[in-house]
Amino acid sequence: MASLTARHRRPSPSTACRGCERGGSRQAQLSCCERARTQADAPMNRRYFLCGAGLGLIGARAAATPSYDREAVAALRGVESAVGGRLGVLIRDTATGRSIGWRPRERFCHCSTFKLSLAAMALRESDARRLDLAERLAIAPADILEPSPVVASHMAAGRMSILALARASQVASDNAAANILMRRLGGPAALTRFWRGIGDGTSRIDGYEPDINVIPPGTGENSTTPEAMARSLERMVLGDVLAPSSRKLLRDWMAETVSGARRLRAALPPGWSGLDKTGTGMRPGVGNKTNDLAVLLPPDGRGPLVIAAYLETPFAAQVRPRDEAALKAVGDIALTWSRRRKLSPSALGLTR
Repeated sequence: MASLTARHRRPSPSTACRGCERGGSRQAQLSCCERARTQADAPMNRRYFLCGAGLGLIGARAAATPSYDREAVAALRGVESAVGGRLGVLIRDTATGRSIGWRPRERFCHCSTFKLSLAAMALRESDARRLDLAERLAIAPADILEPSPVVASHMAAGRMSILALARASQVASDNAAANILMRRLGGPAALTRFWRGIGDGTSRIDGYEPDINVIPPGTGENSTTPEAMARSLERMVLGDVLAPSSRKLLRDWMAETVSGARRLRAALPPGWSGLDKTGTGMRPGVGNKTNDLAVLLPPDGRGPLVIAAYLETPFAAQVRPRDEAALKAVGDIALTWSRRRKLSPSALGLTR
């Protein structure tokens, strides 16, 4: 494809919520209520992020940062402009402690990305000897909602173990498995408490599939920020939230997950490997959501890259290849930035 647009325009914020009621307008399809709440008066220095290990905004000091940081942030902004939506990203290089981002402190809907944390929560409860992963929970036809491929295939047995439900939630993004497991673990409030317990004061979940795929107007329900979730992702997958055996199991499940093959992991060069969890939502009047949480592992033992990426675009009845290509471009930017190489916008493969 031709080159990424060189025009990095600042998107106009939504100024009213009536667009959601009218439908049809592009801004309405971009969750205008949430945009009005989080963006209308946001200064530019809240939308980009250049920092060291302290994860602090530097705002006016951006001119003092290395050129590759500034180029990477400009490229992220360019991806947003090219795809025609709202993009939120946090990229953290664990080898250096440096991070960059675009809209890192704005709220985005989890969609199915919450299932990674749900699986981690089940494993942590087992580590604490509060949960037996071999416990078998009842499953019924009433639990099935698309997609639920794993639970549907076990319907004849009538029960599944907590371990199997946790794996199905992560690997297959099985909605029935996630709902059954979350009820057993204490419901949405319990998962929110799990995030608080690992130092995430931002992320929250307020219901079950499929209702959690939207942020109700005027609330922060069912949402997180790229900054908060990138930190939680790092703690769960690379940190000490889980015992070593449980952490390995979670990583194995993430490696088995194939739904992100055309998103962040599509940028992996030879020798690299990736772990991820995707989230996807499509709803008229709200728009599409194409999300991915990934840990990218270099072959030389260097510290991994941790990426949280959320994309909102106008409604389409199916996942748009262009939206997944935008997340692939985010992965390209992350890899180029981490290697301190000059970005080539034409290599990102997006046009306006």
